[in-house]
Amino acid sequence: MSILSLIIKREFIAKVRNKSFIVMTFLSPLLFVGMAVLVGYLATINQGEVKKIAVFDQGNFFTEEDLVNDKKYEYHYLSDMDFDKAKEVASQSYEALLYVPSEVDKKDLTTKIEYLSDNSPSMEFIYKLENIIEDKLTKLNIESSGVDYSIIENSKVEANIHLVKFSGEDSVKGLNGIKIAIGSIFGYLIMMFIMIYGNFVMRSVIEEKTNRIIEIIVSSVKPFQLMMGKILGNSLAGLLQFFIWAVVGVILYFVAASFLGLSMGGSATAMNEVTSQVSETDKAQLMQTLTLYFETIVSDLPWVTIILSFFVFFAGGYFLYSSVYAAIGAAVDNETDSQQFLMPIIMPLILAVYIGFFTVMDDPHGSVAVVFSLIPFTSPIVMLMRIPFGVPIWQVILSAILLYATFFFIVWAAAKIYRVGILMYGKKPTWKELYKWMKY
Repeated sequence: MSILSLIIKREFIAKVRNKSFIVMTFLSPLLFVGMAVLVGYLATINQGEVKKIAVFDQGNFFTEEDLVNDKKYEYHYLSDMDFDKAKEVASQSYEALLYVPSEVDKKDLTTKIEYLSDNSPSMEFIYKLENIIEDKLTKLNIESSGVDYSIIENSKVEANIHLVKFSGEDSVKGLNGIKIAIGSIFGYLIMMFIMIYGNFVMRSVIEEKTNRIIEIIVSSVKPFQLMMGKILGNSLAGLLQFFIWAVVGVILYFVAASFLGLSMGGSATAMNEVTSQVSETDKAQLMQTLTLYFETIVSDLPWVTIILSFFVFFAGGYFLYSSVYAAIGAAVDNETDSQQFLMPIIMPLILAVYIGFFTVMDDPHGSVAVVFSLIPFTSPIVMLMRIPFGVPIWQVILSAILLYATFFFIVWAAAKIYRVGILMYGKKPTWKELYKWMKY
């Protein structure tokens, strides 16, 4: 067995036998699923709460057709009592009081209507009330001009552009949103995996350096082999833990959903509410639309490229940043001293997420998106967010080559730092000193 494989095996076994690793491997899924169950339970409680809104409408501005009760809000009119009395009753028994003054010009009502409450209302509800007021005033203004509003209402049409490819196949709306979601999920997974497991390598190096074990190991092992073995060994341990989390989490999710009868995210309940409110014809049309969406997603998205690229860039991104973490571990004596070097590592990840969300989503084939999808420190996230939109294969291959080439270069540089840093104790190295160590 080669020296590299021995180091990988040693690092892997040392990590998976660690008590904290074993505990967190099986405890974390329980915590995540427990939180999901709690969120689902709280969502079912919120769905049953109905907020009562008192309405004091002096000028009879609103009708029952304007303020319609729903599952979240109920409107109760207190216009038959004195305003001060209505205000007192509303403060004790209602969520809020909607005050509509009388003897006010209709144009001024847009700013004179008040919402009295000690609790801050949701923006969605306020926007809904403002839309109701705007529609009501618009209707009154049109009718005051001598125009029958029903004629305008009946004249409204709804445009529905039919999306078709040049090949004649039907396309669907919102496909870009699905592509964005897929790329964002993959990019987010890579970033979280790097931030969580990248520290494993750094801690391993610091621990051996602190225990002075490294002085014995390095006498029979080349620094490059030792660095590569640590990175690969810890990577395999991290991937094993990640896989166990996924399997155990999915099993616990379905067990909790079956026995507790909870909808974790509330999506099933929302879907049932939607389907219960439409006719059979609309249901058939809805199913046809969903089928078209599914067929379009399956046929239009480059799934083979997406899946293969995910594994390539997932591994490459983690190896690259792990090598940087390893270099930092070789240069410092403890984790406290490593803090000064961590910010330059995190910044490219934050930049990649920023580029992905604010540039790739807007123009996935623009110059900014293309350049940052080729830069090794940002390519694992940016390229994966671009691939669902269709990326030339040469760009994917070039980006992967640059990524892995940079990884090997940083491992080589980290080994140079390692060779000097393992014998340095009691001093915090500077960036200038790290550069000198690489030249030795």
